[in-house]
Amino acid sequence: MGAAGGHSRFASRTAIVTGAGGDIGATTAVRLAEEGARVVLADVAGAIDATAEACAAANPDLEPIVSRFDVTSEDEVRRAFDELGASGVVADLLFNNAGIQGSFDNVVDQDLSDFRRVLDVNVAGAFLVLRGFARALTPTGRPGSIVNTASMAQGGAPNMAAYSASKAAVVALTKTAAKDLAHASIRVNSVSPAFIGPGAMWDRQVALQAETPSRYFSDDPDQVAAQMIGSVPLRRYGSLDEVAAAVLFLLSDESSYITGVDLHVSGGAV
Repeated sequence: MGAAGGHSRFASRTAIVTGAGGDIGATTAVRLAEEGARVVLADVAGAIDATAEACAAANPDLEPIVSRFDVTSEDEVRRAFDELGASGVVADLLFNNAGIQGSFDNVVDQDLSDFRRVLDVNVAGAFLVLRGFARALTPTGRPGSIVNTASMAQGGAPNMAAYSASKAAVVALTKTAAKDLAHASIRVNSVSPAFIGPGAMWDRQVALQAETPSRYFSDDPDQVAAQMIGSVPLRRYGSLDEVAAAVLFLLSDESSYITGVDLHVSGGAV
């Protein structure tokens, strides 16, 4: 139910969503808009325009703000927050979601430049946006909530050394930031999705695991998909809406005494 229907859990709140052009970011942004939030959509890709249109349709009363910047650039992140502040916008919610999977390789074949790029986007990028958000919000004295996107790959996914390492780091960043920002009443949590579909992310992971030699997965994409689903106790992949629901719970006042937690959205997979 949208804001027009009276469901306004995030009325008078402003939420930044990074990676808003991707599947999870777009779905979550639209859900936030439906529930009354003004959304600031951040990404570097053109797909952000489609997300903006969907958010505007979901909440015609609040036009979304589009902010294009590279999360790995300290200057661009600072500029983005400066521009928001100059226009009188200080967000109190952050879905810190921008990220990349990188290449799929056995660790002995992993390219160093790709490894560094994944950590730069997924860890340094998450840090820069989190820091910028906290620096902007803290002087206002308003409470806030941050949700970082981690992953069940934090436990060590085959052929995904860089991605797995980056998401383990995101969980650690979440726990430290939760302690460091508690004095300002800014809560920091993370979500760790397992296999989520349908969509580009699911299709890419299935295809690349099939292409990469491994004792863990078949070289046939259909069989890889079945193997992945077979490792999940609920025997299905999760939906984008199920991830968004977890994020909205952690952003909302319904989780007001929860901070420093990594919520597994995994169908029981570990």
